[in-house]
Amino acid sequence: MLSLTLKEVSLAFRESRISPTELCKKCLNRIKKTQHLNAFITVTEELSLKQAQQSEIRLSQGVPKGPLDGIPFAVKDNFCTENVKTTCASRMLKDYTPPYNATVVQKLLDQGAVLMGKTNMDEFAMGSGSIDGTFGPVKNPWSYAAPYRAHTAASPDSDWVVTGGSSGGSAAAVASLTSYLALGSDTGGSTRNPGSLCGVVALKPSYGLLSRHGLIPLVNSMDVPGIITRSVNDVATVLGVLQGLDIRDSTTVPAPTSLTDLPEDFDVKNICVGIPKEYHAPGLSEETLAQWSRVADLFERAGARVEQVSLPHTQYSIVCYHVLCCAEVASNMARFDGLEYGHRSNIDKSTEVMYASTRHEGFNDVVRGRILSGNYFLLKQNYQHYFVKAQKVRRLIADDFRRAFASGVDVLLTPTTLTDAARYHAFTQEDNRTRCAEEDVFTQPANLAGLPAVSVPVALSRRGLPIGLQLVGPALEDKKLLCVARWIEQRVGFPSISDCGDLCRGDTGVSMREQTSAV
Repeated sequence: MLSLTLKEVSLAFRESRISPTELCKKCLNRIKKTQHLNAFITVTEELSLKQAQQSEIRLSQGVPKGPLDGIPFAVKDNFCTENVKTTCASRMLKDYTPPYNATVVQKLLDQGAVLMGKTNMDEFAMGSGSIDGTFGPVKNPWSYAAPYRAHTAASPDSDWVVTGGSSGGSAAAVASLTSYLALGSDTGGSTRNPGSLCGVVALKPSYGLLSRHGLIPLVNSMDVPGIITRSVNDVATVLGVLQGLDIRDSTTVPAPTSLTDLPEDFDVKNICVGIPKEYHAPGLSEETLAQWSRVADLFERAGARVEQVSLPHTQYSIVCYHVLCCAEVASNMARFDGLEYGHRSNIDKSTEVMYASTRHEGFNDVVRGRILSGNYFLLKQNYQHYFVKAQKVRRLIADDFRRAFASGVDVLLTPTTLTDAARYHAFTQEDNRTRCAEEDVFTQPANLAGLPAVSVPVALSRRGLPIGLQLVGPALEDKKLLCVARWIEQRVGFPSISDCGDLCRGDTGVSMREQTSAV
């Protein structure tokens, strides 16, 4: 039951094969059994059961709110949730309880979806491994699946692999079958990266298609709420619910099309698939390259045109992204001063001392480092040389994509990550800045250009870990992008994690961190 699609679960509700309350209890039990993954920061057990019971009443009366009524979902802990703690995995906000819901969360609740809890992440979404949060690292569910265990002699608890980040908790929640969908945020790849490494489908919608109201900002000009599910059809269903104008977010745009079900018989013969030559990057694994070639060949054999294209400014994108990211981070993090909300230091000899000690205690080294870099880039003597120049390069990167799509290319096919998931001990040998540069190399250009991009799992590596490929499309052509993604999904035969052994352990040796009673 836990591995069904959204449509299959809705049908099971209508046919009374299971009730929303029973399903909610199954998911809560699954969360307890997989707590060693550390996917959740807060589990909203009482609230979940209450919402499920309300859904059950509606369904018994034949008046469901929509296709998501009774469906369990999880939310990354940087989206505001009314009366439920929202921490950004940081000491700065560890006791912050918002008085309102983020728009995308409210839209899911308005559909009758059932909130299971808030998921773990890198602190303030600054990372690509979900290892830098104050609540500890997230473990990739595939570390405990049979294909990986068959290739490692050590215990999964000592030889586990990372989820990717920064939305690692959301990806782990969906991959481990504790939720049917999860919200992540995507600023430079933070939804697609963990989606690829955890073997789930992850969409970064076009900038402006989903409201950012209530998403605690990292980089306002690039942040997008992301959607993580186990199938492309499920992503399309959720996108149809979430997209559209929001008066609380002036950057939102009207939905270009109402998203109904994706067509069953999508024909790729009229599609042109672009292969960016610059994405043959140093460090790209042989296995990822082989899967990239395999899927390109699938398109070609099906009658699609497959052409090499050039995005010449790609080589500058990661540096450009770093400058703009740090500059906006420095501005956004200024609000955390110990006065209005969040952590406040006890060292308060003066206002200035209180500010400094609050921020030193509340932020980790990664966040403080980005703030320092951003303030340096924004200094009067540096502003033109760094920030303005990076904005000009950003325009050139966006123009590269525009020219490629204007030439007749419908979608771009690229790797999502350089390799499959790294072991935690290997991942932590490099600092956060270096790791982000490596992990975001294929994903952040789409954020710079505001384009939709989706990661689809296509195969398991020799180590038994997922490999994902990315599709990038023109702005606001998210539906067409998902049609192509579904075509891939139908042909690659990616295995369900439920077919790869049990991810649960007997005695985890840890207790549930928190069970929030929220009404």
